[in-house]
Amino acid sequence: MHLVIPYASAVDPQARAVLADLPLPALDRALAGLGVGPRCGGDEYSLPLPHERLLADLAGLPAQSPPPLAAWTLGPGAGAQAWARLTPLHCDVGSDQVTALDPDDLGLDATTSLAFFEALAPLFPAEEGWKRLHLAPGQWFVAHPSLAGQETASLDRVIHRNVDAWLPEPRQLLRLQMEVQMTLHGHPLNAAREQAGQRPINSVWVWGCGSAVDHALPSGIEADQRLRPAWISGDWAAWAEAWRALDAQRIAPLLPALTSGTATLSLAGERQALTLYPQPRSWTQGLWQRLRPARGQATRLLETL
Repeated sequence: MHLVIPYASAVDPQARAVLADLPLPALDRALAGLGVGPRCGGDEYSLPLPHERLLADLAGLPAQSPPPLAAWTLGPGAGAQAWARLTPLHCDVGSDQVTALDPDDLGLDATTSLAFFEALAPLFPAEEGWKRLHLAPGQWFVAHPSLAGQETASLDRVIHRNVDAWLPEPRQLLRLQMEVQMTLHGHPLNAAREQAGQRPINSVWVWGCGSAVDHALPSGIEADQRLRPAWISGDWAAWAEAWRALDAQRIAPLLPALTSGTATLSLAGERQALTLYPQPRSWTQGLWQRLRPARGQATRLLETL
């Protein structure tokens, strides 16, 4: 079993202040018996999130190859096709920037989501090799050979941020995004939403491109997403509370398996990810560190992510 904890750290100064005073006794104890492996990722401006880069490494993808997040979500049903996710968005247009709001706040039900997805169907003609899939409300997928290897920013890099810094560089994807925006502008479905006091869907985010053929995720990997909602919204008090629960409920019960090497733990922040491994120590060193783990060691490590 390989437990991956994404959203474990952030560069926001408020997050750093909360993290500095955050007691994580189980993670402290784990670090007393484990060593830190090589890091992956880059900085807070890298297109994929560090835990996505970690998953790509675990799947055996070549270095810097974009993680095929859409295909991984679809699992075996993705086949050898190169898929991308299209996430419906409301982008708030201000005087000096365009901000992507959280798509979870759109409140899409299955019927409305499917209606918007079908409204975009002419942009993805089957006769030109496109495939489309509506998996669930707000979970839209398209496949086409041209999507293979396309580098895009992950959705969570964009939410509550200026989209200009993250717009796709491939001209095909940028053109596609603009065509979607033109199709949605003034659409009757959006008129109905606005009459109901809801935000219109005025864009999509194209992300997670690629094929997972020969690079499926290994079995036994579990990404615990409980830190994500507060991390996305910037509610650092709630994030700290979620961290305390995760430390007590997931890491503490896993300690024997971690120290014996029958389970693995990876931590991923906004810039980097790392994996913890059993580390050879003398019997007396191991006993002393298990009995008296260094307090605050976990938070100091998390600050580097």
